[in-house]
Amino acid sequence: MIKTPLVFVATSDFAGKIRGKSFPLADLEKRSAKGVGWTPTNVQITCFDKIAETPFGSLGDLLLVPDAETLVDIDYGDGSPADRFVLGDIRELDGAPWSCCTRSILKQALKRLEDLGGVRLVAAFEHEFQLDAGSPAFGEAYTHSGFQQKRELAESLMAALGQAGMETDTFMNEYGPDQYEVTIDPTDGLRAADHAAVLREVTRSVARRCGERATFTPIRDPENVGNGVHIHMSFVDAQGIPATYDPAGPAGMSSVTGAFLAGVLKYLDSIVAFTAPSDVSYLRLTPHRWSAAYNNLGLRDREASLRICPTSAQDEAGIARQYNFEFRAGDAAASPYLALAAIVHAGAQGLQENLAAPPVTQEDLSLLSAEALKARGYTRLPEALPEALARFEHNDIARAWFPEGFAEVYLAHKRGELAYLDAMPPEERCAVYARVY
Repeated sequence: MIKTPLVFVATSDFAGKIRGKSFPLADLEKRSAKGVGWTPTNVQITCFDKIAETPFGSLGDLLLVPDAETLVDIDYGDGSPADRFVLGDIRELDGAPWSCCTRSILKQALKRLEDLGGVRLVAAFEHEFQLDAGSPAFGEAYTHSGFQQKRELAESLMAALGQAGMETDTFMNEYGPDQYEVTIDPTDGLRAADHAAVLREVTRSVARRCGERATFTPIRDPENVGNGVHIHMSFVDAQGIPATYDPAGPAGMSSVTGAFLAGVLKYLDSIVAFTAPSDVSYLRLTPHRWSAAYNNLGLRDREASLRICPTSAQDEAGIARQYNFEFRAGDAAASPYLALAAIVHAGAQGLQENLAAPPVTQEDLSLLSAEALKARGYTRLPEALPEALARFEHNDIARAWFPEGFAEVYLAHKRGELAYLDAMPPEERCAVYARVY
């Protein structure tokens, strides 16, 4: 059968979904200059394919412009159609970034960090997902036999991610039922978000080819663990020299790192609306789920919202190369661009305010009283999406990080998502999100 090879140009939207249009692959160079037509109201399509309240209506025109450097073209070698898509930016007709383009928003945040701190962000997104197996495996957490059962999927996925331009790291069967984790090597901030968007799509595609269905839902069972997205971050200076570590700094934090992390923690309760943006995300952000519940920086603590990760090097130069911190209050209902932009803006705000490095905890904060938490400057993160949205909405500093009009559109989108759920019980809500993600 005759075919015209097509490429899909994609944007990661407010729901963390990849949406776009396809066109002939032969036209990629031309489309990288002129784009394809896009509609403003598309940004208000929720994860449930319902259009939330929109200020745009049926009016307006935009361009979705491919970035040819992000082209993914994976041949699985089994005669099936290729995975061929490219990520892009949404622009006004005059070429200016559109106020609700998630990729452009991240670019602006990264530039702010570089202007204020003189550093560039290096990052890697660590993803957990589950397979919809019908009857979940029992007694296979971290086991070789559990891995062996999914070896074909694991090896195909690693090969596909390699073809998509990523340096693969590890694959493991995780603690939860039919839960797996895949990690890739760090890269510069924008490309790290690109890789996260691609990884989710490729994982779902590989799973389908293996007769499975992968879901990145934040939590599939209210009584069990959830699926997190942990973002590892570090800094390099203009010459590419590691700038995250200082042996004389508290817990090894350089001055830039300390102020950045203090900013993230100060504004964390206002940015989880972007990093954990689904209704069920807040079933996961509770104590003793190995996620995050307070705005604390932990040392080797997997229940801290921010964690200083261990290093294995024995020399100062090696430690400086390895030293990084991990953001743990996130999941894959979030656009990787919006999640990272919110974190970077919060950290840049810490630099702008010249905040002191935060203290490091090594304790269970859930055992402290509300009075003790307040006295030590700790805040319980929002316990529901409406609360998270309200904290962002009423934080004028956080709202100002984003383009004019963005906050109102984003809040309407998320409230439209919540309206669809209405009076569903938690178990049904989890099931709906598991199908969507």
